[in-house]
Amino acid sequence: MAITAAAVKELRERTGAGMMDCKKVLSEANGDIDAAVDMLRAKGLAAAAKKSSRTAAEGLVGVVTNGTSGTAIEVNSETDFVAKNDQFQDFVSKVSQVALDLGANDIEAVAAAAYPGGETVQEVLTNNIATIGENQALRRVKTLSVSNGLVHSYVHNAAAPNMGGIGVLVALESDADASVLEPLGKQLAMHIAAAFPLALNADGLDQEMLERERAIALEKASESGKPAEIVEKMVVGAMDKFAKENALLSQLFVMDNKTPIAEVVAKAAKEAGKSITLTDYVRFQLGEGIEKEESDFAAEVAAAVGG
Repeated sequence: MAITAAAVKELRERTGAGMMDCKKVLSEANGDIDAAVDMLRAKGLAAAAKKSSRTAAEGLVGVVTNGTSGTAIEVNSETDFVAKNDQFQDFVSKVSQVALDLGANDIEAVAAAAYPGGETVQEVLTNNIATIGENQALRRVKTLSVSNGLVHSYVHNAAAPNMGGIGVLVALESDADASVLEPLGKQLAMHIAAAFPLALNADGLDQEMLERERAIALEKASESGKPAEIVEKMVVGAMDKFAKENALLSQLFVMDNKTPIAEVVAKAAKEAGKSITLTDYVRFQLGEGIEKEESDFAAEVAAAVGG
């Protein structure tokens, strides 16, 4: 199939590989960019790339907490212009609180919930679409809670209070005082925003993703020409490294680049004289996982709101 210059450019931007290498693997992959990325990585010509770090949608991520609970919600718009609109931001603020009060983990439940004033959230959203003149959609929501302790929130690239491009929640189960948990929660949340963990621990990593990484590691190791038992050890080592770098508790703290997050939490607990457990986290980045032409995104939003 014919390989377009746009496809070569996208692959080059995603991987940093040379133009001719990009063009060659795209041809071999029949234009499939994800497959081409894997091929370049197997050849040692590209580093691992987290697709969701590339934002292809506009809108805002809202976060709100009440001490022991917190909610993050993503509301999409077609353009950044609307994301700066006071009416849109007011909606994000209020729907964040609605979702928190609901303890929501289901975006459809949020849409059906009562909005301040009596209408449903979906009815208000539909009205906003008509008055603002651009499609918008509720995309996803996640709530965290602890029995004792704190759920801390953090917003990166804030557009207004409690909303922006990246929203993070950190759940800390503990009897320790808020004066201990709040600074710890803030540091952990900032780490999560920057380090992009894929799961709380290695056991939580997606199995399909791990299989893909193992296939890449096996291909790279096999090219070494070493005996099968050595190749297998190389693959195991590569997979251990991948898990360590992508599971939050084993990631190295971004503030010193040497202390695993589990040890950061343990140190805080020791100093406080109280047990502290990092039970869960949420990291919502605006538009992560949406990689489409803007016209396609507009169609998706229209379908989501029934327009």
